Amino acid sequence: MKVNAITLRPGHVLDHNGKLWVVSKYDIMQPGKGASVIQVEMRDIRTGNKDNVRFRTQETVERVRLEQADCQYLYAEGDDYHFMNNESYEQFSVPGDVIGEPARFLQEGMICVVETYESEPLNVDLPDTVTMRIVEAEPVVKGQTASSSYKPAILENGAKVMVPPHIENGIRIVVKTEDGSYVERAKD
Repeated sequence: MKVNAITLRPGHVLDHNGKLWVVSKYDIMQPGKGASVIQVEMRDIRTGNKDNVRFRTQETVERVRLEQADCQYLYAEGDDYHFMNNESYEQFSVPGDVIGEPARFLQEGMICVVETYESEPLNVDLPDTVTMRIVEAEPVVKGQTASSSYKPAILENGAKVMVPPHIENGIRIVVKTEDGSYVERAKD
């Protein structure tokens, strides 16, 4: 679908020079004389390479609509992660590099949004947070609970996270899937 370059926003996907690009930043610049231009920072969806491109604000660009489907995570096999489409019950695999770092927070049965283009998975959005159990944490030091210092802990999936001093082994916590940071103690 053709759109004016001025309407581009972060997250939009473009077909530019035969490749799919996702917009990460944009800036509208008005030079002293001449027409305004939009400076767009984009990332190639398949290779991860970044590029900066300038478009005239009136210029049209090809915006791509990705198909989104709720899919259930089934299991991992090597570097591939297997999902099932909740509507068609079709099973498919997604390479680990498409999911990236958040893959370590995938849990069996988790519902994720998988974005595809021409049946090729391009992105997997996990839920914002996940609840996991602490398997290893340093013991609480008396008097340390009042300070705002954090201590390292290891989750059941092997990921390391910084937690407040009052968190101990066996406690379930809520963690952001985006960066693996502590949110709060789980309400069991």
